[in-house]
Amino acid sequence: MFRTLLIANRGEIACRIARTARRMGVETIAVYSEADAHALHVQAADRAYPIGPAAARDSYLNILRIIETARIAGAEAIHPGYGFLSENPAFADACAEAGIIFVGPPAAAMRAMGSKASAKALMERTDVPLLPGYHGERQDPEFLADQAARVGFPVVIKAVAGGGGRGMRVVSSAADFATALGSARQEAASSFGDDRVLVERYLQRPRHIEVQVFADTHGNAVHLFERDCSAQRRHQKVLEEAPAPGLSEAQRQAMGAAAVAAAKAVGYVGAGTIEFVAEGNGFFFLEMNTRLQVEHPVTEMITGFDLVEWQLRVAAGEPLPVAQSAIPLNGHAIEARLYAEDPSRDFAPSVGRLALFRTPPESASVRIDTGFATGDTVSIHYDAMLAKLICHGPTRDAALHHMSQALAGCTVAGVASNLDLLGRIVAHPAFAAGGIDTGFIAREAATLLAGQGAPPSDVLAVAALAVMCLEARATGDDPWDARDLWWINTTPVRVLEFTDGTAGYPVSVTRDGDAWRIGDRLGSAEALPDGRLRVALDGVWRTVSATLDHHVLTLRDNGLTWRLTLPDPLAAADDEEDAADRLVAPIPGLVTQVVVAENEAVTRGQVLVVLEAMKTVFRLTAPADAVVAKVSCAPGEMVQEGQVLVAFGEEAGEAAEAGA
Repeated sequence: MFRTLLIANRGEIACRIARTARRMGVETIAVYSEADAHALHVQAADRAYPIGPAAARDSYLNILRIIETARIAGAEAIHPGYGFLSENPAFADACAEAGIIFVGPPAAAMRAMGSKASAKALMERTDVPLLPGYHGERQDPEFLADQAARVGFPVVIKAVAGGGGRGMRVVSSAADFATALGSARQEAASSFGDDRVLVERYLQRPRHIEVQVFADTHGNAVHLFERDCSAQRRHQKVLEEAPAPGLSEAQRQAMGAAAVAAAKAVGYVGAGTIEFVAEGNGFFFLEMNTRLQVEHPVTEMITGFDLVEWQLRVAAGEPLPVAQSAIPLNGHAIEARLYAEDPSRDFAPSVGRLALFRTPPESASVRIDTGFATGDTVSIHYDAMLAKLICHGPTRDAALHHMSQALAGCTVAGVASNLDLLGRIVAHPAFAAGGIDTGFIAREAATLLAGQGAPPSDVLAVAALAVMCLEARATGDDPWDARDLWWINTTPVRVLEFTDGTAGYPVSVTRDGDAWRIGDRLGSAEALPDGRLRVALDGVWRTVSATLDHHVLTLRDNGLTWRLTLPDPLAAADDEEDAADRLVAPIPGLVTQVVVAENEAVTRGQVLVVLEAMKTVFRLTAPADAVVAKVSCAPGEMVQEGQVLVAFGEEAGEAAEAGA
């Protein structure tokens, strides 16, 4: 076994790899960008080295800089984690040239599976089931349209070099094919530098099921059962579980055998995942991920094996520790991905400082993988995942119960998150029954993505108690700073003007001895040692999590998150200018395209600016028919949330009349 390991990644996966390496007695070396100087993964390693600016292309994707750092640090091996350079064969080659062990598959295997088209051609020769479609080299639009018609609509267009749903379009009719093809190619070129696509039959209600495979340099290959990853939003996974609910033993064995055959066909070594789509009794090869997957912990929970340890041992030349027949399947595990994103804004990433980030304690049933702590900043430059909650139980129902409790024990304040969405998914009857398909979240959007609505009176009363308690804790023992409403010879009334962005909710508070009176209800609150609050309302006690940060109260109560804002007396008056006369950046991001010029007439819904942030592409459109008065951004420019990108003048119709 090598003695030193450089982890060429960041966040929770870097922390997770370091944990196993330390247990094995391997010294860990972290790398970090300027934005990550104080990140958790830096603290988790034995040593840490800077590798460049915040932008990933200048740091975590800089092969030369990482190899140079590995040489300086004396690293004998490099683990790429997932994402970034993990599936880049040039990185594997660079490691080999530098005499450094690459903890991953051979570069040739990555190249073979890196292209969806070539991977499918290889699988076809290996008799692994494929969806009907076209995976060849011809790319002229007329030919691809003919192939789509041959397959039969609906079809899906996919980027050959794609992943994560980028460069993918579902087409329902021949009339829509040309437009969808152009859009898919543009996104593929922007995301991967390769605009080639393939065309396949689109399954109406597919399940996304993947099989974990492992191979060594001694000719051994096994699978560690399957994971169901069908709970997705915008083709990106949200919850995963193992084993797949409702899968027959015959299907399980067939998928496992096909996955092992696929790994052997490409001469695979290390951890990999064969992804399938399944409908009814049929399953079809989708792609191979030539790395460790984000959702690998659910496989670890049901088998009892540490897959990172397997990776390190295989990379060091050791054989797999067990044969296929000795791999157990114990109980059920579910993983939830906690993201800094706003489901109510089409899952737009949310950036900023984590005023509070609390997860439940780990136990035999609950595991938390994270790279964040309270006070950290969620950066525009990287993926928006805050943590993974992994829960295990002897049955699926038990695992679901543990997950529900674990989610209720989380608090995210300072940025928006999908925490409440995860809770609604886990509680949904269809998910509880098992066997959902990939369209589940979109189909149930009215239930799953609905806002909380107006806060009920109980929540407002608890929010008021939380504010009083938090303010008292913040002011300490100084009577001049106290805002506890205790005055001599009078009983003052304080009105807390809560708003939720759509409406106002005034709540009156008066002091009543050692308690407070909220309207006509009596309440009290006290801080607990773990930072939560114990609140009593009309004699009924409950424990809540509350954070007051820059006049925003984040209240986590009974598994629900409420974000209520109080007026800031020092804030400047709001700008009442009508927002229809300008296009502003919805989040901080990088401008990649500006497709409009000054004095140009535009129509409502026309794409004007393309913005990228946290692996997400935002196509910003004109809010109304208008004429562009000024363009205030350029490709390659970093912009902040709320920054004006395009200003409009008179409406297009008026401009035309004026010209006449």
